[in-house]
Amino acid sequence: MDENLISEGKFKYMEKGEGTPIIILHGLMGGLSNFEGVMNHFPEKGYKVLIPMLPIYDMPMLKTNVKQFAQFLEKFIEFKGLTDVILLGNSLGGHIGLLHTKLFPEMVKALVITGSSGLYESAMGDGYPRRGDYEFIKAKAEKVFYDPKVATKEIVDEVFATVNDRNKILKTLAIAKSAIRHNMSDDLPSMNTPTCIIWGENDTVTPPDVANLFHELLPDSELFWIEKCGHAPMMEHPSEFNTILDAWLEKREF
Repeated sequence: MDENLISEGKFKYMEKGEGTPIIILHGLMGGLSNFEGVMNHFPEKGYKVLIPMLPIYDMPMLKTNVKQFAQFLEKFIEFKGLTDVILLGNSLGGHIGLLHTKLFPEMVKALVITGSSGLYESAMGDGYPRRGDYEFIKAKAEKVFYDPKVATKEIVDEVFATVNDRNKILKTLAIAKSAIRHNMSDDLPSMNTPTCIIWGENDTVTPPDVANLFHELLPDSELFWIEKCGHAPMMEHPSEFNTILDAWLEKREF
């Protein structure tokens, strides 16, 4: 998918379709290709799908945090001249979407979170020092999914390269700490943006209790479960994920 990357100004992103904008926010270790199913499906339904590449490793260390990424997202939205956007985020991307919605509620028409951080997550944290151990990293990557085969060699190689890059691993740890510090449990009850929560029943990174708590705290939310599914439903069960989101957007007339 990266061959379709557009580079404009300070931004690199993918874009497909015309209509109501859906902005996809990838996770800390998540590539743009993780959302291929969404990218191919929703333009056919009358949406413009955009996936900005978040500057995970490009900001100064002091600015490597969730709030700066939310502000980066707002600058991207302004750059593209978008209004009434739908934000769709997985893992760290969900957290960024939530914080952006809190900071700029007038810009966001709807929010979709899946395996989102912001309340709790079990990160790879304690495993990072074992940077040179490929099999250890492979096992960690496989645990993200219900079906370990989803963790292809390409995905494992990418994670392995990241944790063996000193600059990237320091920033990864900084972001993980920032996500833990930036707990949103006190913010969510006052956020009235319609929110669709899609969660894997077998998510071990952000377990099912996290989804239930998001649903409980967000005033206008609906929660949907996908069976035999881990931390990235849009990758493991793309058709089911799209069907759930399709129906929710149609019901809400978005």
